[in-house]
Amino acid sequence: MTAHILIVEDEAALSTLLTYNLEKEGFSVRVAGDGEQAIDALAEEQPDLVLLDWMLPHLSGIEICRRIRRDPATSGLPVIMLTAKGEESDRIRGLDTGADDYVTKPFSPAELVARVRALLRRARPSIGADSLTAGEIVMDLAAHRVHVGGADVELGPTEFKLLRHFMEHPGRVYSRDQILDAVWGRDVHVEDRTVDVHIGRLRKALRAAAGRDPIRTVRGAGYSLEA
Repeated sequence: MTAHILIVEDEAALSTLLTYNLEKEGFSVRVAGDGEQAIDALAEEQPDLVLLDWMLPHLSGIEICRRIRRDPATSGLPVIMLTAKGEESDRIRGLDTGADDYVTKPFSPAELVARVRALLRRARPSIGADSLTAGEIVMDLAAHRVHVGGADVELGPTEFKLLRHFMEHPGRVYSRDQILDAVWGRDVHVEDRTVDVHIGRLRKALRAAAGRDPIRTVRGAGYSLEA
């Protein structure tokens, strides 16, 4: 699945440049122009990595990074700080706050993309992998096949995408809106009820192969895969 990058940057020209270079490399991108937009974006859909400017309106990048690390749902989220501050003390402060990497402006877009890829490989080995495993479930991404305990599982295209999303984030609870964005995309109008229908089909297929239902319904919150 394509890695999703959240850019938090108030300079429109720089965010446009970053978006162009990241999308050219196959990433999906969302841009937040200030700290409050960043917090809203994180609540709506957790990205795979955050490019976070130090100096932002409303909330600083340092404060956003602190909040990311304090929240159990985002504490492991990879963060790269972008800043014009180049002093060693500033770099140390950024890293001490919880940033995983630190890039000083101006920088090479190609180098930044390379840093993004390297950090994603460490944080999410499943990105770029040929297969995913969650408990007894094995997904062969190249052959587009799923096995549970050695038995084949017949899935439709949407159910395959659903299961892949859950397997890349086992144990995490996703709301219907978050699942719609991740599997169908933000630009496609699909009713919430559609998620329930496809979750039901996925459950039926997994239950037939495994004899149990690994998808948990969390009342008032959404669904998660219990590996």
